[in-house]
Amino acid sequence: MIEFVNASKSYGDVVALADFSAVVPSGTITVLMGLSGSGKTTAVRMVNKMVIPSSGSVLIDGVDVASQDAVALRRSIGYVMQDIGLLPHKTVLDNVVLIATIAGQSRETAQQNAREMLTLVGIEASSFGRFPRQLSGGQQQRVGVARALATKPNILLMDEPFGAVDPIVREELQDELLRIQRELKLTVLFVTHDRGEALKIADQLIVLSQQGTIEQAGTPRELTKKPANDFVRKILGV
Repeated sequence: MIEFVNASKSYGDVVALADFSAVVPSGTITVLMGLSGSGKTTAVRMVNKMVIPSSGSVLIDGVDVASQDAVALRRSIGYVMQDIGLLPHKTVLDNVVLIATIAGQSRETAQQNAREMLTLVGIEASSFGRFPRQLSGGQQQRVGVARALATKPNILLMDEPFGAVDPIVREELQDELLRIQRELKLTVLFVTHDRGEALKIADQLIVLSQQGTIEQAGTPRELTKKPANDFVRKILGV
């Protein structure tokens, strides 16, 4: 479980997130949705200490991440973003193996886990030796997900991961995420601007306005049947 407790972040006079409190239940997908500037990415990056709160705290299973070593924490949490940043000079397999070995796995274990995760996300073995430039955008994103899963994390952070692919591929990736999340029982914190994506994949949907103000939180069904205000209605298109 991930818990935000009055988490705030300021950069000088600019407030990115203000007094944000929310719970991401274990084994579920929680989606953060809102306009640009609503603090979604800031909140996600607090979980793996890429952003340090100015005040408040973030807890994982009751332990404050502030007390944990940043490198070890990041190795234990999967992280996927729109710009996946695959290394162009390394093969698909080696891109995934590298992350596993950095996390402390032996070369043999890393190879095994990399092959397993690539297969899990739908990359065929015949593509393991290819380079990123030889893959489609959707395949590259699948490799990015496999790389995030190579360390066998319990938590997966996803920041607009499917925003750069076409609608058909995006739906396929959403289906794959739902299957993988159920199979591995992952706790997923997911950021998107896309209402269809949010309504499709979320167990819990949190709609944010400026600086992380929670306008409404609940299941997609709850929010679409009884939106709390006009802001939520507009965001969800209901």
